[in-house]
Amino acid sequence: MKSQTAFAANDIYALAFGLFLGLCILKFGDPVILDQKISPPANLSEFWNDSWPTHWANWIFLPFAMAGAIVLLSSPWPRLRFPKSLFFLPLLWLGWQFVSATQTVDASLTATTLWQFFGCVASYFIGVLIINNPRRFHFLLAGVSVAFAICLISAIRQHIEFPQDAKFLLEGQRSSWTNLPLQTVLEMKRDQTIITTNGVDIVNPAILAKFQKNRVMGTMVYPNALAEIVLLLFPVAFVLALRHTQKLRPIVRGAAVAVTLALAAAAFFWSGSKFGWLIAIAIGALYLFRLSWPLKLKIAALSTIAVLGLGIFAIRFHHYFANGATSAVARLDYWRAAVQTTVSHPGFGTGPGTFQRPYAKLKAPDAEMARLAHNDYLEQFSDSGFPGGLLYCLWIAVALAVIANNARKSRDPVQFALFLGLLGWFIQEFGEFGLFIPASAWTAFTLLGYGLSAYGLDSNIEHRTSNTERRNADYR
Repeated sequence: MKSQTAFAANDIYALAFGLFLGLCILKFGDPVILDQKISPPANLSEFWNDSWPTHWANWIFLPFAMAGAIVLLSSPWPRLRFPKSLFFLPLLWLGWQFVSATQTVDASLTATTLWQFFGCVASYFIGVLIINNPRRFHFLLAGVSVAFAICLISAIRQHIEFPQDAKFLLEGQRSSWTNLPLQTVLEMKRDQTIITTNGVDIVNPAILAKFQKNRVMGTMVYPNALAEIVLLLFPVAFVLALRHTQKLRPIVRGAAVAVTLALAAAAFFWSGSKFGWLIAIAIGALYLFRLSWPLKLKIAALSTIAVLGLGIFAIRFHHYFANGATSAVARLDYWRAAVQTTVSHPGFGTGPGTFQRPYAKLKAPDAEMARLAHNDYLEQFSDSGFPGGLLYCLWIAVALAVIANNARKSRDPVQFALFLGLLGWFIQEFGEFGLFIPASAWTAFTLLGYGLSAYGLDSNIEHRTSNTERRNADYR
């Protein structure tokens, strides 16, 4: 009876934690260092439709972390089947973040970032020690999948609405906002949609540019963050859609799989993520290579993906490159500053989450200000010195290598899809800052932990149960 209760508790916890991660995808898709820029919802409509301050996520997560510890202590301790370094590396990395924090140049940014990094490590161990079998993984995915679908639908709706919103704002500006109720104008000023310049109320140029570009972001902070979450979750969602519709009529199954593919593909395409597009081509090629097709058919399929993918990339983004690839040039300046900061602060860095402080002094005169390095690995070196950067890179590299090896040996397509999603997300972090976003980072590290545990842990209770069943069968 005790073992059954523990097993049920793990299932319930997996379901609840999946709902929490789903809430993060819907409400906590902003970087934690922007927390003070996010106004708390003032009414029920804003509470339902808008992002929430990221520090709210910490206070929601804390009870989950405590409940996870209780569930773990009440269950038989699982037997590790992967390198012990993957147990200690994240703890050493997190510990070094606190050491680096003693030398920070901005205590407020560092305190906010430490909460985020604690969430990453806690999520990882929840995945390793609690969400450690396929049954609980499916419970976890219940909440995550619903939120992911809502995020994708939101992105598609934005693609339809953004041109209309841009037209609406320009009409309001031309009429000096007399076509709108005063309360609406005041709300738009409060959220910085309307700004005052030289005594004149105009549309915020940044918001207008966002609408005119029509790059969607769903419930995330910006388009590339949406691409990150699609890279992370779509491979598993697609494989599970294929698996769980096997018993349906072919036409119904085809429709279900087509809807899954169409939602993700449309949102991903309209996100306009250039680096994400190249990663998606590579991920698609790896998936096809895994299939048990004849070699000639594989080569033909891979060639088709490469030609079509790169061809669409060239057409889709030719204006971007013709205009000088401004965001890529900007990233090079961020990375240069991160390297300079690492060299000048090799031991402790400038403190977790503080890249913007040295960058303000090191950036090129004509470069725009940036709060993050747009490269999570370089930022680890810049923010916490060589020890922090090396510990983080080693942790991720070893974990992905172990999961890749498990996926290679396993016949389970879900395990391979999980590896592809994690690989895509962590590659994307060479050009983004997903580590600082609760929605994507906490989900990714939970899946990273599960990817290690599902095929690398052997629960004592399940081990004992299977042995008992075999002995009883022998006696019968």
